[in-house]
Amino acid sequence: MRLGHHCLLALLLFLGQAAGDSEDLVPTPGYSPSVNSEYSSSPTSLASESSPSQPLPNFTGSVDERGTCQCSIFLPDTTFPVDRVERLESTAHTLSQKFEKELSKVKEYVRLVSVYENKLFNLAARIEVMEKDTVSYTELDFALIKLEVKEMEKLITQLKGSFIGSSEIVNQLEVEIRNMTLLVEKLESLDKNNILAIRREIDVLKKKLKECEDLKGQGSPAAPPPSSGSCGHGGVVNISRPAVVQLNWRGFSYKYGAWGRDYSPQHPGEGLYWVAPLNTDARQLEYYRLHNTLDDLLLYANARQNRITYGQGSGTAVYKNSMYVNWYNTGNIAKINLTTNVVAVTKPLPSAAYNNRFSYANVAWQDIDLAVDENGLWVIYSTEASTGNMVISKLNDSTLEVLDTWYTKQYKPSASNAFMVCGVLYATRTLNTRTEEIFYYYDTNTGKEGKLDIIIQKMQENVQSINYHPFDHKLYVYNDGYLLNYDLIFQKLAV
Repeated sequence: MRLGHHCLLALLLFLGQAAGDSEDLVPTPGYSPSVNSEYSSSPTSLASESSPSQPLPNFTGSVDERGTCQCSIFLPDTTFPVDRVERLESTAHTLSQKFEKELSKVKEYVRLVSVYENKLFNLAARIEVMEKDTVSYTELDFALIKLEVKEMEKLITQLKGSFIGSSEIVNQLEVEIRNMTLLVEKLESLDKNNILAIRREIDVLKKKLKECEDLKGQGSPAAPPPSSGSCGHGGVVNISRPAVVQLNWRGFSYKYGAWGRDYSPQHPGEGLYWVAPLNTDARQLEYYRLHNTLDDLLLYANARQNRITYGQGSGTAVYKNSMYVNWYNTGNIAKINLTTNVVAVTKPLPSAAYNNRFSYANVAWQDIDLAVDENGLWVIYSTEASTGNMVISKLNDSTLEVLDTWYTKQYKPSASNAFMVCGVLYATRTLNTRTEEIFYYYDTNTGKEGKLDIIIQKMQENVQSINYHPFDHKLYVYNDGYLLNYDLIFQKLAV
């Protein structure tokens, strides 16, 4: 009996049928299927099989008592692992998604690192600038400032004992150094950004001390500056470098405005300080502040703040405790009592152009520019009859009546600003973003006019206003929101 062949044929028939039903059927290695077959094994059907029975590996077969063929086969572990491949593909897909997600995070981190790297680079550059500057923001800096001031006190004491000639300059320096000591003590407990102003003041004092040392022992001492309120000189011949006081109290956005110091011939050294930034429209003067001393202004202390609704432009001036402004949207001048903040007088300026008809270059709404000098109150403007050239009028400070008028040949819109000293008009123009030039003068005392070339250094690009103070011979300049002042240098009169 060919039992092995019969069981094998039955098994092959079973596997073929299963393979036809599902192509995905894959036996598990080690699995032993049992096949029951009623397959007939008659001698006739197997007569053609002439080959002898051959034993097959991993295969057993038997016939039970009912003649049923029992076959068992053990498949080798060489079947293709489809389920493992599927799990591998699923794992690979999951890993790929995670990788893409992590890669996108890495790209974002790289971008952020680049951004912060640029920020750090800019910060490093700023710190480097600060380190190179004369400003420090540590307690040690205050200690160093105090030491420098003490050294200057010792030097001024030595100079007083050995200086040849007039000691007026030395005495003035001594007073300024004492004031500096008090100011440093106040600033030490407040905003350290104000160190910039102190540093610059110290530099100015050091320069003056050096000049005094250079003059020590010389047979002919230098001529002292003209006395306060005096015109005993031959006019402006030079100007100092700027001393930066501070940013205006309203902030960086308020680039237009004016500032200065009140002057009264009766009390020349007691004038209060005023700051009048325009609104951000660069036209309306609405708020202004008053300070009794420069120390109060530096420390933002003891300020009186007032509000008006009718000021226009940066041509403001203060004289004898009154503020003079161009009345909004008109050619009128208004006089405001600073004690009460009430308008005392308003009066039209005859024939004056206004509302940007002939304002200064780079400065709008300053057709009417008020000024103060040793002789009193002035106004600088233009008319249609003057074809835009500057007109100078002397005003009565009580009634605002025009007392006298002079006509110049200088076109007002080509000048950047102007101021008066001892009845002489000085006009400026812009040379570049860091330099102005006093290029023109008109002397109302003689009717003469001419050209000058006095260079003015500035901190920012545009100069909005210039106010002169006769007591300290300083120019108070509003420079794109920053408050600057300069010392004027005058020509010595021939003896």
